Amino acid sequence: MKLDELDRQIINATQAGLPLVPKPYEAIAELLNINAETVMQRLMLMQQQGVIRRIGVIPNHYRLGYRYNGMTVWNVVDERIDELGQQVGELEFVSHCYHRPRRLPEWSYNLFAMVHSKTETEVKSQIKQIEILLDDANLGNDVLYSTRILKKTGFRMSQ
Repeated sequence: MKLDELDRQIINATQAGLPLVPKPYEAIAELLNINAETVMQRLMLMQQQGVIRRIGVIPNHYRLGYRYNGMTVWNVVDERIDELGQQVGELEFVSHCYHRPRRLPEWSYNLFAMVHSKTETEVKSQIKQIEILLDDANLGNDVLYSTRILKKTGFRMSQ
């Protein structure tokens, strides 16, 4: 899809995030001197055509009180990675879960699942629940705790 000038303006107006107002698409529309329906239609079309991957919320877990944010990493038997990854990803406390290649011999983990909690006890309980779910398909695991937020943005298009 070739972007026209209006598409570029909409991307530039939204790439840092939607305005935190009750009607964000109307705020963008007002800024660009168009109507909100046009903003929404253009964004939807760009998403359908793959120009925009997704429109979603990116929470700041620390500001929400979630101090224990851990990327759990699991060495799961390859034959069951899709099935078990789906099940882990559906757990209410897992914000994202994905399959990644191992980097042997240093890195044997192939399933990653991010968990968030307000207490250390709760996050350990969440990790235990994943451990129980994976059962004997779990060949080892670890958890990498966040100490700071490194990135909360996507690709930026220059003006």
